[in-house]
Amino acid sequence: MVSVHSYADSQDVADAVARYVIQNQNAALEKSNKFRIAISGGSLGKVLNKGLIANKKNFSNVKWSKWEVYFSDERLVPLDHEDSNYGLFNEMVLKSLREHNVELPEVFTIDESLLAADGSTDDKIASDYEDKLPEALDLILLGCGPDGHTCSLFPGHKLLSEKSRRIAYLQDSPKPPPRRVTFTFPVLFNSKNIAFVAEGAGKAPVLSQIFEEKDSGLPCELVNKGPVPVSWFVNDPAVQGVPVTPTKY
Repeated sequence: MVSVHSYADSQDVADAVARYVIQNQNAALEKSNKFRIAISGGSLGKVLNKGLIANKKNFSNVKWSKWEVYFSDERLVPLDHEDSNYGLFNEMVLKSLREHNVELPEVFTIDESLLAADGSTDDKIASDYEDKLPEALDLILLGCGPDGHTCSLFPGHKLLSEKSRRIAYLQDSPKPPPRRVTFTFPVLFNSKNIAFVAEGAGKAPVLSQIFEEKDSGLPCELVNKGPVPVSWFVNDPAVQGVPVTPTKY
């Protein structure tokens, strides 16, 4: 099942994402003492900051100490590098939480001690991160690239057909940096819920492909077609002219 939730204002998008995350958190904590969430990079850290931290009502409902945070993909760079998805999350979320003096979530990163400049250990980094993953994630938050990629799963790439490994590495990302590790479809399709966040008129052409063409083969469309409930949180320009019927969350 795929639902689309659209708002005029970016703050309203962030607040809706926050409500959705909190609902997933509460559902997970009814059955477990942990909420296992994965996020990607890009603007998601900023969205979480605006929706879960800057919004005081939402902030009071987040049980940060119960969170386990994973990354749907990571660039194979040091964690303090400007390209690191962890680095973005640290900058936009963890630093703000430290300022609020709350108990931080447990964050699972790649082992940067394994990084090698020649890429010879990339496979080991992927295997090591796969070992850290839980059996199933409660929620995966994703972005959608202008080419329809998500995680570091790119259109036409061989990793789209990966069936066994849950974390794979690639050294030929068409978007720099080239060396990355990424969730594969076995992880995505074994999660409980997936949400995309996509904003801006620049996303409308690819969203038209994803929602209009039955077999675009784009990674985001493949996620939509999978067995997991998918929610899209967008602003109005992103779905201008896109054949969807948005609702509010």
